[in-house]
Amino acid sequence: MKASSAVSAVLPSNGSPGISWAPIAAFCFLWSSAFAAAKIAVRDCPPLTLLTVRFLIAGLLMLGIAAISQRGRWPRGRDLASLILLGVLNNALYLGLSWMGMTTVSSAFTAVLISTNPLLIGVLAGPVLGERLSWRKLLGLCLGLAGVALVLRSRLLGMQEDMHGTLLVTGGLVALVAGTLLYKLLKPSAGLWASTGIQSLAAAVALLPFALLGENQSDAHLTASLIGSMLYMIVAVSMGGYYLWFMILSRASATSASALHFLMPPLGLLFGWLVLREPVSWLDLLGIVPIAFGIWLATRKGE
Repeated sequence: MKASSAVSAVLPSNGSPGISWAPIAAFCFLWSSAFAAAKIAVRDCPPLTLLTVRFLIAGLLMLGIAAISQRGRWPRGRDLASLILLGVLNNALYLGLSWMGMTTVSSAFTAVLISTNPLLIGVLAGPVLGERLSWRKLLGLCLGLAGVALVLRSRLLGMQEDMHGTLLVTGGLVALVAGTLLYKLLKPSAGLWASTGIQSLAAAVALLPFALLGENQSDAHLTASLIGSMLYMIVAVSMGGYYLWFMILSRASATSASALHFLMPPLGLLFGWLVLREPVSWLDLLGIVPIAFGIWLATRKGE
Protein backbone atom coordinates (compact mmCIF):
# COMPACT_ATOMS: atom_id res chain seq x y z
CA MET A 1 0.00 0.00 0.00
CA LYS A 2 1.36 3.44 -0.91
CA ALA A 3 2.06 5.91 1.88
CA SER A 4 -0.15 8.48 0.17
CA SER A 5 -3.13 6.13 0.43
CA ALA A 6 -2.64 5.72 4.18
CA VAL A 7 -2.31 9.47 4.63
CA SER A 8 -5.52 10.08 2.68
CA ALA A 9 -7.37 7.93 5.21
CA VAL A 10 -6.80 10.40 7.98
CA LEU A 11 -7.14 13.69 6.13
CA PRO A 12 -10.37 15.37 7.22
CA SER A 13 -12.73 16.62 4.57
CA ASN A 14 -13.74 19.80 6.36
CA GLY A 15 -10.52 21.68 5.68
CA SER A 16 -9.08 21.37 9.19
CA PRO A 17 -5.39 20.50 9.62
CA GLY A 18 -4.54 17.00 8.46
CA ILE A 19 -1.87 14.55 9.54
CA SER A 20 1.39 13.86 7.74
CA TRP A 21 2.66 10.37 6.95
CA ALA A 22 5.25 10.44 9.77
CA PRO A 23 2.86 10.13 12.76
CA ILE A 24 0.83 7.51 10.87
CA ALA A 25 3.93 5.40 10.25
CA ALA A 26 5.08 5.90 13.85
CA PHE A 27 1.68 4.84 15.21
CA CYS A 28 1.57 1.67 13.11
CA PHE A 29 5.10 0.74 14.15
CA LEU A 30 4.56 1.36 17.87
CA TRP A 31 1.11 -0.25 18.05
CA SER A 32 2.14 -3.44 16.27
CA SER A 33 5.43 -3.78 18.17
CA ALA A 34 3.57 -3.68 21.49
CA PHE A 35 2.33 -7.26 21.07
CA ALA A 36 5.85 -8.70 20.98
CA ALA A 37 6.97 -6.49 23.88
CA ALA A 38 3.96 -7.63 25.93
CA LYS A 39 4.69 -11.30 25.17
CA ILE A 40 8.21 -10.82 26.58
CA ALA A 41 6.98 -8.99 29.68
CA VAL A 42 4.28 -11.50 30.69
CA ARG A 43 6.93 -14.20 30.96
CA ASP A 44 8.26 -12.53 34.12
CA CYS A 45 5.20 -10.77 35.55
CA PRO A 46 1.45 -11.51 35.78
CA PRO A 47 -0.35 -9.52 33.04
CA LEU A 48 -2.74 -7.45 35.17
CA THR A 49 -0.03 -6.50 37.66
CA LEU A 50 2.20 -5.49 34.77
CA LEU A 51 -0.51 -3.38 33.15
CA THR A 52 -1.42 -1.68 36.42
CA VAL A 53 2.18 -0.56 36.98
CA ARG A 54 2.55 0.47 33.35
CA PHE A 55 -0.63 2.57 33.28
CA LEU A 56 0.13 4.20 36.63
CA ILE A 57 3.63 5.33 35.62
CA ALA A 58 2.60 6.35 32.10
CA GLY A 59 -0.44 8.27 33.37
CA LEU A 60 1.57 10.25 35.91
CA LEU A 61 4.22 11.08 33.30
CA MET A 62 1.65 12.26 30.75
CA LEU A 63 -0.19 14.40 33.27
CA GLY A 64 3.16 15.90 34.25
CA ILE A 65 3.84 16.78 30.61
CA ALA A 66 0.35 18.29 30.32
CA ALA A 67 0.93 20.45 33.41
CA ILE A 68 4.35 21.65 32.22
CA SER A 69 3.31 22.32 28.61
CA GLN A 70 -0.03 23.90 29.63
CA ARG A 71 -1.51 22.97 26.26
CA GLY A 72 -5.25 22.39 26.10
CA ARG A 73 -7.70 22.76 28.92
CA TRP A 74 -8.00 20.36 31.83
CA PRO A 75 -11.12 18.18 31.75
CA ARG A 76 -13.97 18.68 34.19
CA GLY A 77 -17.45 17.26 34.68
CA ARG A 78 -18.72 15.39 31.62
CA ASP A 79 -15.32 15.41 29.93
CA LEU A 80 -13.65 13.86 32.97
CA ALA A 81 -16.32 11.17 33.29
CA SER A 82 -16.04 10.40 29.57
CA LEU A 83 -12.26 9.99 29.79
CA ILE A 84 -12.56 7.66 32.78
CA LEU A 85 -15.00 5.46 30.85
CA LEU A 86 -12.76 5.53 27.77
CA GLY A 87 -9.75 4.59 29.89
CA VAL A 88 -11.54 1.53 31.20
CA LEU A 89 -12.49 0.44 27.66
CA ASN A 90 -9.41 1.47 25.64
CA ASN A 91 -6.82 0.48 28.23
CA ALA A 92 -8.07 -1.69 31.10
CA LEU A 93 -10.46 -4.02 29.26
CA TYR A 94 -8.79 -4.00 25.83
CA LEU A 95 -5.27 -4.69 27.08
CA GLY A 96 -6.24 -6.55 30.25
CA LEU A 97 -8.17 -9.19 28.32
CA SER A 98 -5.67 -9.24 25.43
CA TRP A 99 -2.68 -9.72 27.71
CA MET A 100 -4.36 -12.46 29.73
CA GLY A 101 -5.12 -14.18 26.44
CA MET A 102 -1.53 -13.70 25.28
CA THR A 103 -0.28 -15.93 28.09
CA THR A 104 -1.58 -18.88 26.02
CA VAL A 105 -1.64 -17.56 22.42
CA SER A 106 1.10 -16.02 20.28
CA SER A 107 1.69 -12.29 19.93
CA ALA A 108 1.29 -12.49 16.14
CA PHE A 109 -2.09 -14.20 16.49
CA THR A 110 -3.19 -11.52 18.97
CA ALA A 111 -2.18 -8.76 16.55
CA VAL A 112 -4.11 -10.41 13.73
CA LEU A 113 -7.29 -10.95 15.76
CA ILE A 114 -7.31 -7.39 17.15
CA SER A 115 -6.89 -6.05 13.62
CA THR A 116 -10.41 -7.16 12.70
CA ASN A 117 -11.74 -4.10 14.52
CA PRO A 118 -11.93 -1.90 11.36
CA LEU A 119 -14.73 -4.04 9.91
CA LEU A 120 -16.73 -3.94 13.15
CA ILE A 121 -16.22 -0.19 13.42
CA GLY A 122 -17.07 0.31 9.74
CA VAL A 123 -20.38 -1.51 10.20
CA LEU A 124 -21.29 0.23 13.48
CA ALA A 125 -20.07 3.75 12.63
CA GLY A 126 -23.12 4.35 10.42
CA PRO A 127 -25.89 3.76 12.98
CA VAL A 128 -23.82 5.02 15.94
CA LEU A 129 -21.95 8.01 14.47
CA GLY A 130 -23.79 8.72 11.22
CA GLU A 131 -20.69 8.04 9.10
CA ARG A 132 -21.40 6.99 5.53
CA LEU A 133 -20.00 3.61 4.50
CA SER A 134 -19.44 3.71 0.73
CA TRP A 135 -19.30 0.59 -1.41
CA ARG A 136 -15.55 1.04 -1.84
CA LYS A 137 -14.91 1.23 1.90
CA LEU A 138 -17.18 -1.73 2.55
CA LEU A 139 -15.40 -3.82 -0.09
CA GLY A 140 -12.04 -2.81 1.33
CA LEU A 141 -13.06 -3.73 4.87
CA CYS A 142 -14.40 -7.10 3.71
CA LEU A 143 -11.16 -7.85 1.86
CA GLY A 144 -9.18 -6.91 4.96
CA LEU A 145 -11.32 -9.23 7.05
CA ALA A 146 -10.87 -12.02 4.50
CA GLY A 147 -7.11 -11.70 4.79
CA VAL A 148 -7.30 -11.77 8.58
CA ALA A 149 -9.60 -14.81 8.44
CA LEU A 150 -7.09 -16.62 6.23
CA VAL A 151 -4.34 -16.08 8.79
CA LEU A 152 -6.63 -17.11 11.65
CA ARG A 153 -7.74 -20.23 9.77
CA SER A 154 -4.17 -21.40 9.22
CA ARG A 155 -3.49 -21.12 12.94
CA LEU A 156 -6.74 -22.35 14.46
CA LEU A 157 -7.12 -25.38 12.16
CA GLY A 158 -3.51 -26.26 12.86
CA MET A 159 -4.31 -26.20 16.60
CA GLN A 160 -1.53 -23.65 17.11
CA GLU A 161 -3.59 -21.39 19.38
CA ASP A 162 -5.50 -21.96 22.63
CA MET A 163 -9.27 -21.42 22.43
CA HIS A 164 -9.59 -19.89 25.92
CA GLY A 165 -6.87 -17.37 25.08
CA THR A 166 -8.61 -16.65 21.80
CA LEU A 167 -11.86 -15.82 23.61
CA LEU A 168 -10.05 -13.46 25.98
CA VAL A 169 -8.41 -11.61 23.09
CA THR A 170 -11.82 -11.41 21.38
CA GLY A 171 -13.19 -9.71 24.51
CA GLY A 172 -10.34 -7.19 24.25
CA LEU A 173 -11.28 -6.58 20.62
CA VAL A 174 -14.89 -5.78 21.57
CA ALA A 175 -13.66 -3.30 24.22
CA LEU A 176 -11.40 -1.56 21.67
CA VAL A 177 -14.26 -1.20 19.18
CA ALA A 178 -16.55 0.24 21.87
CA GLY A 179 -13.83 2.63 23.05
CA THR A 180 -13.15 3.88 19.51
CA LEU A 181 -16.82 4.57 18.78
CA LEU A 182 -17.41 6.24 22.15
CA TYR A 183 -14.36 8.48 21.68
CA LYS A 184 -15.88 9.85 18.48
CA LEU A 185 -19.35 10.04 20.05
CA LEU A 186 -18.33 11.75 23.32
CA LYS A 187 -15.68 14.01 21.73
CA PRO A 188 -13.63 14.91 24.84
CA SER A 189 -12.19 18.39 24.39
CA ALA A 190 -9.26 18.24 26.81
CA GLY A 191 -5.66 18.41 25.58
CA LEU A 192 -4.25 15.15 24.26
CA TRP A 193 -1.61 14.74 26.99
CA ALA A 194 -4.14 15.35 29.75
CA SER A 195 -6.86 13.16 28.21
CA THR A 196 -4.48 10.29 27.47
CA GLY A 197 -2.96 10.54 30.96
CA ILE A 198 -6.35 10.45 32.65
CA GLN A 199 -7.37 7.41 30.61
CA SER A 200 -4.17 5.66 31.64
CA LEU A 201 -4.68 6.42 35.34
CA ALA A 202 -8.33 5.32 35.16
CA ALA A 203 -7.16 2.00 33.71
CA ALA A 204 -4.63 1.54 36.51
CA VAL A 205 -7.30 2.14 39.16
CA ALA A 206 -9.73 -0.23 37.41
CA LEU A 207 -7.15 -3.03 37.12
CA LEU A 208 -5.60 -2.70 40.58
CA PRO A 209 -8.17 -4.76 42.58
CA PHE A 210 -8.16 -7.54 39.96
CA ALA A 211 -4.36 -7.63 39.99
CA LEU A 212 -4.22 -7.79 43.80
CA LEU A 213 -6.99 -10.38 44.20
CA GLY A 214 -6.47 -12.52 41.12
CA GLU A 215 -2.70 -12.64 40.76
CA ASN A 216 0.26 -13.55 42.94
CA GLN A 217 2.69 -10.64 42.87
CA SER A 218 5.49 -12.94 44.04
CA ASP A 219 5.36 -14.44 40.54
CA ALA A 220 6.91 -11.22 39.23
CA HIS A 221 10.65 -11.46 38.62
CA LEU A 222 12.62 -8.26 38.07
CA THR A 223 14.65 -9.39 35.08
CA ALA A 224 16.43 -7.28 32.49
CA SER A 225 13.91 -8.32 29.82
CA LEU A 226 10.99 -7.28 32.05
CA ILE A 227 12.51 -3.88 32.80
CA GLY A 228 13.37 -3.27 29.16
CA SER A 229 9.98 -4.27 27.81
CA MET A 230 8.21 -2.30 30.56
CA LEU A 231 10.15 0.87 29.75
CA TYR A 232 9.41 0.41 26.06
CA MET A 233 5.69 -0.04 26.66
CA ILE A 234 5.48 2.94 29.02
CA VAL A 235 7.36 5.45 26.88
CA ALA A 236 6.89 4.20 23.33
CA VAL A 237 3.45 2.59 23.46
CA SER A 238 1.41 4.15 26.28
CA MET A 239 2.81 7.65 25.85
CA GLY A 240 3.69 7.63 22.15
CA GLY A 241 1.33 5.14 20.55
CA TYR A 242 -1.83 6.13 22.42
CA TYR A 243 -1.10 9.84 21.95
CA LEU A 244 -0.75 9.31 18.18
CA TRP A 245 -3.87 7.11 18.03
CA PHE A 246 -6.12 9.67 19.68
CA MET A 247 -4.62 12.46 17.55
CA ILE A 248 -5.41 10.48 14.39
CA LEU A 249 -8.86 9.49 15.67
CA SER A 250 -9.73 13.10 16.53
CA ARG A 251 -8.95 14.26 12.98
CA ALA A 252 -10.46 11.43 10.92
CA SER A 253 -13.60 9.36 10.75
CA ALA A 254 -13.71 6.28 12.94
CA THR A 255 -13.90 4.04 9.85
CA SER A 256 -10.90 5.63 8.11
CA ALA A 257 -8.73 5.81 11.23
CA SER A 258 -9.46 2.23 12.26
CA ALA A 259 -8.60 0.99 8.74
CA LEU A 260 -4.96 1.56 9.71
CA HIS A 261 -5.31 -1.42 12.05
CA PHE A 262 -5.35 -3.72 9.04
CA LEU A 263 -1.61 -2.95 8.82
CA MET A 264 -1.09 -4.65 12.18
CA PRO A 265 -1.23 -8.31 11.01
CA PRO A 266 1.82 -8.13 8.68
CA LEU A 267 3.68 -5.91 11.13
CA GLY A 268 2.66 -8.10 14.09
CA LEU A 269 3.81 -11.22 12.24
CA LEU A 270 7.08 -9.49 11.42
CA PHE A 271 7.78 -8.48 15.02
CA GLY A 272 6.73 -11.91 16.30
CA TRP A 273 9.20 -13.52 13.90
CA LEU A 274 12.06 -11.06 14.46
CA VAL A 275 11.82 -10.69 18.23
CA LEU A 276 10.24 -13.94 19.44
CA ARG A 277 11.09 -16.31 16.57
CA GLU A 278 7.40 -17.21 16.25
CA PRO A 279 6.73 -19.27 13.09
CA VAL A 280 5.21 -17.60 10.04
CA SER A 281 3.64 -19.86 7.42
CA TRP A 282 3.02 -19.22 3.73
CA LEU A 283 -0.72 -18.94 4.49
CA ASP A 284 0.06 -16.10 6.89
CA LEU A 285 1.93 -14.30 4.13
CA LEU A 286 -0.82 -15.01 1.59
CA GLY A 287 -3.35 -13.36 3.90
CA ILE A 288 -1.41 -10.10 3.69
CA VAL A 289 -2.41 -9.66 0.00
CA PRO A 290 -6.17 -9.05 0.50
CA ILE A 291 -5.36 -7.06 3.65
CA ALA A 292 -3.14 -4.65 1.72
CA PHE A 293 -5.63 -4.28 -1.14
CA GLY A 294 -8.47 -3.83 1.36
CA ILE A 295 -6.63 -0.98 3.08
CA TRP A 296 -6.03 0.70 -0.26
CA LEU A 297 -9.75 0.56 -1.09
CA ALA A 298 -10.94 1.58 2.38
CA THR A 299 -8.64 4.60 2.57
CA ARG A 300 -9.15 6.02 -0.93
CA LYS A 301 -10.84 9.39 -1.13
CA GLY A 302 -14.10 9.70 -2.99
CA GLU A 303 -16.89 7.22 -3.49
